[in-house]
Amino acid sequence: MGFIRRQEERLAIQYLVWKYQKMNIELPSILELQEQASKIVDDAHCIARKRGGNVMAIVKELIGDFLKPKQY
Repeated sequence: MGFIRRQEERLAIQYLVWKYQKMNIELPSILELQEQASKIVDDAHCIARKRGGNVMAIVKELIGDFLKPKQY
C-alpha cells in the first residue's frame, strides 16, 4: 500500500470517528474502523475513475451516506 493510500485511509478513519462522535454513536473497534475506511477509499477511487472528481470529497460524501439512518 502506498503512502497516499495510507494517508487517505487515516483521514477517512478520522472523519468516521468524528461522524460517530457527532451522532453520539458508540465507536466500533479500530479494526472495524480500518475495514470501513479501506472500503470507503476503494469505493471513492472507483467513483473518481468513472466520473472524475476529488477522492477526498467523494470519501466525505460516502461516509455521510454510510452513517445516515436507514429509511425503510
